[in-house]
Amino acid sequence: MTIRPLVLLPDPILRETSNPVERVDDQLRKFADDMLETMYDAPGIGLAAIQIGEPLRMLVIDLADKDEAPAPLVVINPEIVARSSALNVHEEGCLSIPDYYAEVERPAEVTVNFLDRDGKAQSIKADGLLATCLQHEIDHLNGVLFIDHLSKLKRDMVVRKFKKLAKDRPPAQMVG
Repeated sequence: MTIRPLVLLPDPILRETSNPVERVDDQLRKFADDMLETMYDAPGIGLAAIQIGEPLRMLVIDLADKDEAPAPLVVINPEIVARSSALNVHEEGCLSIPDYYAEVERPAEVTVNFLDRDGKAQSIKADGLLATCLQHEIDHLNGVLFIDHLSKLKRDMVVRKFKKLAKDRPPAQMVG
């Protein structure tokens, strides 16, 4: 497994819409393992493929506590097919927007249809943190960041901060 570099705001790839996965095969499963390894290393609880520069409709989640065995969920081509009218507020953060957190209001429950790592059709009805995490990661696949759910003033402040940080960051070294 390989830990991949994270794409950070303001990289424009984060605003791209991801493409559907055409085929679930060993290469895609290896990519899923890389995504999980990257997410665990960060550390985070969810990661969309676009966050490591691959515009594929795929995400991984693991909500297991540190003292529990890992419980990875690989979600391919997710589609939210139902949302509750009841809302819930969770404090969210994002591996692509490090060290920034804000409360976001989203539907309290969602039903998501997807393919698992074996290419089998699945459906999950989620609430609580899992519902929030699924919605957050699916937003990534549509070029939407959690800061887009904040006021324009807060969002603009965050974007300005990360643009300045990007200017101050040394350029990435090309490998290969």
